[in-house]
Amino acid sequence: MKPTDLRGILQYIPQFREKTFILAIDGAIVTDENFATLLLDVAVLRSLNIRVVLVHGASAQIKSLGAEQNTKVSDLDGTGITDAPTLKLALTAANRLTHEILEGLSANDLRAASTNVIIAHPLGILGGVDHQFTGKVERVDTELLQTLLAQGVVPVIPPLGFDGDGKTYRVNSDGVALAVAEALKAIKLIFITSSDGLICNGQLIRQLLVAELEKLLQTNSAGFAPPLLSKAQHAAAACKAGIPRVHVINGRVDEGLLAEVFSNEGIGTLVYANEYQQIRSAKKKDIRAIQLLTQAAVDSDELVKRSRATIEKSLGDYYLFEIDKNPVACVALHIYPEQKKGELACLYVSASHENQGIGRKLIQFVESKARELNLVELLTLSTQAFTYFQSKGGFAEGTPDDLPAGRREKYDLSGRNSKVLVKKLK
Repeated sequence: MKPTDLRGILQYIPQFREKTFILAIDGAIVTDENFATLLLDVAVLRSLNIRVVLVHGASAQIKSLGAEQNTKVSDLDGTGITDAPTLKLALTAANRLTHEILEGLSANDLRAASTNVIIAHPLGILGGVDHQFTGKVERVDTELLQTLLAQGVVPVIPPLGFDGDGKTYRVNSDGVALAVAEALKAIKLIFITSSDGLICNGQLIRQLLVAELEKLLQTNSAGFAPPLLSKAQHAAAACKAGIPRVHVINGRVDEGLLAEVFSNEGIGTLVYANEYQQIRSAKKKDIRAIQLLTQAAVDSDELVKRSRATIEKSLGDYYLFEIDKNPVACVALHIYPEQKKGELACLYVSASHENQGIGRKLIQFVESKARELNLVELLTLSTQAFTYFQSKGGFAEGTPDDLPAGRREKYDLSGRNSKVLVKKLK
C-alpha cells in the first residue's frame, strides 16, 4: 500500500490536526509542471484540518527576468546587496509568483490571501558594505496570520518585507519561513526545493539529529552547495528555535509532500530535535506491526518465523524503536532466570532506516536491561548477522552448549544451525 493511501494517512491525523505546517517553496518549483500536483497535496493537508502557510522564493524568476531585460542582478536570494534595479525585478517576480500560487489554490477550492505580515528593516552596512534594499525580518504579524488560519485561509507570503514607512525590502525566503514557523509555533517546516534533500559531499542525508547537523555545518559547510547550505543552516536554526521537525524535499516528485509527511521513510531529508526517537515496550496492538516489520527477514531466513500466538505469549519481552510514534525496529530479550542468562532475539531494523545506528542502540538497550536484571550473560543466535553482533555488539562466538537446557532443545529441533554468540556481563 502506498503511504499516500488513506490507511497510511489516518494514523497521523490525531497528531497533526489543527497544527501548523510552514511550506517554504523555491521559486523554481512554483513554475514546475508538478506544482499543480503539489497544490493537490496542500488541499489534502487542509482537508485534514492541518493549517498551512506558504512562503515562496523568487530567485529563479529574478535571474530569468534580469536576462530578459538585460539588467544586471546584484543579488538573487536576498542575502547580498540588493540595488534599485534588482529590487524592481524582485517585486515583479514575487508578485507574479504570488498570483500564480493564488490561482492554483483557487483551482483546488482553497481560500488564500497574499499578506504583508513580514515587518523588516534594512540589513544595513556590514563590513563597510551597504546592502541597500536587502532587509532582514524584524518581526512577524502573528495576529493577522492566526486570524486567517482560524478562518481556513491559506496565507501566501512573498520574499518581501515592509517597514513602518511603507518601504519594501528584499528578504531571504528561507529566513522568512524560519521566522514565520517560530512565530506560529509550527510543528513542521518543509523546504520544497529542486533537490532530493540535503546533499553533502555528493551524499544524500536521509535524517539526522540537529546536533549532528550543527556539527556538520561547523566542520564541513563547504560540502553543501550554496542553496542547500542555506536550507541546512535554517533547518538547524529552526530546530534550535523549537520547531520539532524540518524537512527538505524535492518538489518535482509526484505526491512527494504527502509521502514525506505521512510515512516513516519519507522521500527527502529530515532534521529533528532530541525527542524524535524512543524505545518502548511492545503492546498487544503492536503484534501485527512486529510481524510486518520482520517479514522481509523471515523471507530471507535471517529470522525465524513467529506466529501471533508465539509473540503474544512472550509479549513482555519485546521492544519497539519508534520514530514519530511509528515502529521502525524491534528487539526482544528472553530471560532464563535460573541460569541468569538472557537472549537477545528478533533484532530487526526496517530497510528504510538501516545504517543509522538503530541496531546498535537496540543492542545497547537490551544489554542495559540485562544488567539491570543482574544477568551474567547475554546470548544471541544468528545465521547471517553474526559478524555484525561481533563487531558492533561485542559478542564472541560460543557453542550450543552455552544455551540453557530448554533453549538448547529448541535449537536442536529447529535445524537452523545458527551460530551461538555470547557476551559476558560480569
